[in-house]
Amino acid sequence: MRKWWPLAAICLGTFMLLVDVTIVTVALPDMAADLDTTLPDLEWVVDVYALALASLLLGVGSSADRIGRKKVYLFGLLVFTAASLVCAVAPNAEVLIAARAVQGLGAAGMFGTTIALLGMHYSGRERGVAFALWGATNAIAAAAGPVVGGLLTEYLDWRWIFFVNLPIAFIAVLITLRVLREAKSADRQRADVLGTLAFTVASGALTFALIRAHSDGWGATLTLVMFAVAVVALALFVVVESRHEHPILDLSLFRRPSFTGIMISALILHTAAFAYLLFESLWMQSVLGYGPVKAGLYILPLCAAAFVVSALAGRFGPWPARTSLAAGLALIALGSGLQAMLDAQSSGNALVAGLVVSGLGVGLVTPSLSAAALASVPLERGGMAGGAVNTFRQLGFAFGIAVFGVIFQSRIESVLEDDGRVADPHGAAVALSGGQAQSVIAGAPAGERAGMEQLVRDAFASGLNVVFGVAAVLGAVAAVLAFAMVRVPTGGGEQPEPRPGGDAAGHGSRADATL
Repeated sequence: MRKWWPLAAICLGTFMLLVDVTIVTVALPDMAADLDTTLPDLEWVVDVYALALASLLLGVGSSADRIGRKKVYLFGLLVFTAASLVCAVAPNAEVLIAARAVQGLGAAGMFGTTIALLGMHYSGRERGVAFALWGATNAIAAAAGPVVGGLLTEYLDWRWIFFVNLPIAFIAVLITLRVLREAKSADRQRADVLGTLAFTVASGALTFALIRAHSDGWGATLTLVMFAVAVVALALFVVVESRHEHPILDLSLFRRPSFTGIMISALILHTAAFAYLLFESLWMQSVLGYGPVKAGLYILPLCAAAFVVSALAGRFGPWPARTSLAAGLALIALGSGLQAMLDAQSSGNALVAGLVVSGLGVGLVTPSLSAAALASVPLERGGMAGGAVNTFRQLGFAFGIAVFGVIFQSRIESVLEDDGRVADPHGAAVALSGGQAQSVIAGAPAGERAGMEQLVRDAFASGLNVVFGVAAVLGAVAAVLAFAMVRVPTGGGEQPEPRPGGDAAGHGSRADATL
């Protein structure tokens, strides 16, 4: 069993960092009350973590190839742990949000090296089993966040969602120090600092602009400025990467349909399967009156289904990446569509079937995606591949929250305008999308509150249905593209040595051999 200790160390870190993406979802109302701030402001507690994680993953994964993967993973684990402690004792929302950003930095150090560490510790069938179990950990963590957050918030205090990281992190550090091997590129490569900064600014500015569009509108000055910054930074990134000897992302790989299909699948996975969970939780707590635990438990079917399928993939797989990705994304699309049938009388039960189907899709996609990404680059560039696929996954989550927030709020506002009973449809829509349904209902005249409650239920259901519909379309399109584009060996295969003529990083060689 000793051979599986490296997997245990990696899975512990992965579980913590992914749980913390969604664990705060059901705790936001309690945080707002305790820290005396508004719920829309605390949405940044979710967004800034995903933003920091997504923006830094690619640079971290590439740097790990040069510095050492174990060193970077351990550094990330220690930073994440320290930031968790600051989050737990934060006296106000500003400190909490800043600490969550630092948490995202530490999480990037862990997440950007996990695929490469798995690839160097396991091979053959053991690699398939390791990726399947790691994929199951991903699925459990992403979906269990609201459940764990609900239990800790309702029975202890919201601060325990961060305190609980400390003992887990302590165990992970001990195992990491004892069992993980170190590995890095033999070449003394020049760091791609400008490329890392350009990508971080581009992804960060774009995510920030999408989030600001949710609260301030698409035409707001700050929103437009941040979109412009994102475009300029992205253009700079393309120029720098095309000229750097050792780029953090080999852009020539995007000429290969398989690599592009893998990245599209990674982006849409978290958008279509997880980004709407925040709005489901707001609906269940602020409209249906569920407590944090009950709201979190309604998301448990997604977690259970994803775990079962990921476990079966390890037992009976590996399965062809093309089939697994396309089928999984199609199931996610179907699951989102099944949830898009809410009305004013719906309860949380209306979500269960769709969440189960989506969970089946998540369980298929996650391990196949990681193995296929690792197979798309030479062994010494595993950090780049891991950073890229995980970057696109987290960008999908961050972009999804921002875009779905705009869609959700716009649809609610449209319903309120069409009804005509609300004097300020925009202000009411902002309040409702921020989880303040009961205050909107209480603000109506006493004799009209029953009708206002019905209107709020109608508006929320309509907003969610549109979000689910968009998620379903994205999942379906990604499924078609994955089936048409992805061609890698079953289970990702072994990574052969680069052909003669490729550079030290394998550019121009491994891409041709595999894809």
